[in-house]
Amino acid sequence: MEFTGLHSTSLRNNEPSLFDSPAERYVKARQSVQRFTLVQLGKCGSDTESDSRGCTGLAIFSKENSNKYVVHSYNFFLFPSTLGIRDVEFTFSASSIQFLSHYGFDFNKFLKDGIPYMNEVQEKILKQHLLAGTWKVCSTSCADRDVLKKAIDEVTSWITAAKEEDTMILQDLNGYHMLEVQLVLRQALENVWTEPLGDKKVMVKKVSLGQRQLLENSSYDHCQKKLILLSARGFTNLFQILVKAKKPLVGHNMLMDLMHLHDKFYRPLPESYEEFKRNIHNLFPVIIDTKTVTKSVQKKCLFPRVSSLLEVYAVLCSNLNPKGPPCPVIALASGCSRYAEKKSPHEAGYDAFLCGSVLLMSAHLLLCRSTDGAVDAEPSFSQYLTVLAEHVNKVNFIRGGVSSINFSGADAPCRHPPALVVHVRGWPGLTERQIYQEFKARCRFDVRRLSKNQFILLSNKHKHSWMEIPTLSCGVLQAACGLSSSRAFIAVSGSSCGITGTTLTCRSPSIAAGGTHRA
Repeated sequence: MEFTGLHSTSLRNNEPSLFDSPAERYVKARQSVQRFTLVQLGKCGSDTESDSRGCTGLAIFSKENSNKYVVHSYNFFLFPSTLGIRDVEFTFSASSIQFLSHYGFDFNKFLKDGIPYMNEVQEKILKQHLLAGTWKVCSTSCADRDVLKKAIDEVTSWITAAKEEDTMILQDLNGYHMLEVQLVLRQALENVWTEPLGDKKVMVKKVSLGQRQLLENSSYDHCQKKLILLSARGFTNLFQILVKAKKPLVGHNMLMDLMHLHDKFYRPLPESYEEFKRNIHNLFPVIIDTKTVTKSVQKKCLFPRVSSLLEVYAVLCSNLNPKGPPCPVIALASGCSRYAEKKSPHEAGYDAFLCGSVLLMSAHLLLCRSTDGAVDAEPSFSQYLTVLAEHVNKVNFIRGGVSSINFSGADAPCRHPPALVVHVRGWPGLTERQIYQEFKARCRFDVRRLSKNQFILLSNKHKHSWMEIPTLSCGVLQAACGLSSSRAFIAVSGSSCGITGTTLTCRSPSIAAGGTHRA
């Protein structure tokens, strides 16, 4: 998935932190998810070559008859539904837009041709307005208003001289305009009927009131309320099909993906973190995060430490197990062949292809290791699921108190990295930002005020440095942390707040003030 932003900088203390518990991180992420929207979603379905029906999305990890997977990958450009509901507002992050632009994202497709979607709450509101006849079109742009005004002006000018059964054609209507124009005309004029002709055209016909009533009750009416709902739901229709299929859902670092799926296609995110977990588990009983899986592969196999999905895919393709049985062949379907010819990182469909491929290759490596290489020539996907069992429903948790979130049970207790507890004396008004400035040359870390003159520093990069050096001379600290010689630091071993670590006592004059900060 691709978003208009990740973490809102306008919200105070909204950045992910090593201090975060899963529930605290959810509260932060929830605020960002509510501000940003999806712009592109990729879906990748895999079937065995023997099943050539192209039934994708519902058989992502179906049981195979051969050792070959054929992959169908799709990109969906998405845009919030604007039909008959309160206008949706969302935010753009400049850095995210720059990032998407760098990777060739087509913003015109997102804005002009994006598939609509809505969640259950928005759908309920639209349904109520349709039944009551109080719906409205949320076409607020000048271009949309001009299209509607032009169509209405043409019809009202024509109808005064027209006779019953006379017709006229409205042309150059795109996307939602085809439906919006018909709904507006029918609501405004009792003696007209409309029918879409395709090719951006709508036929308008002058009819009697009796004929109008008969046509409104016809099963052939393209503007039936159920068809309007179907159109307004857009991509949500496919989401509901995927939910009903109960197939494994695979992603990479997928916490934000799951939150957007819940918020945009199911229901607004609840305040309760536990309720969110229950809802996701009910929607998708089997979730597999390839980030969690590849962490295990890195520990159990001779696997270089790489982070990005594309890097992981490249390493797995390099034949890490030359003596073992070959990994299943993963072949792109004919319509997706460009992914075999050109890398397209951060294009949703390509990332979905990478994700499914990484899962299969990782599972194969783990299966070979668990059986000492005695793997069937054509291992079934059920065998892969068995070896992946410990990772099912465990979603990677970035920079926090746990390594993963458990969507099918209780999370593991938080285990923060060893802490450096800083005691400050003779340094009035010291802020978290000033502490960060003093230690930032040492490593990446997060800082939180413990009391008026105490701060806790957490780092997952140099945690052993803080644990293994119980006492440090002033000169050593100055060299290690780049501290000014005019300031005195005395380190003593200790712990605070239940977080084991090193205690540091600081004496210094005040320096320039600043706000809360983290590396």
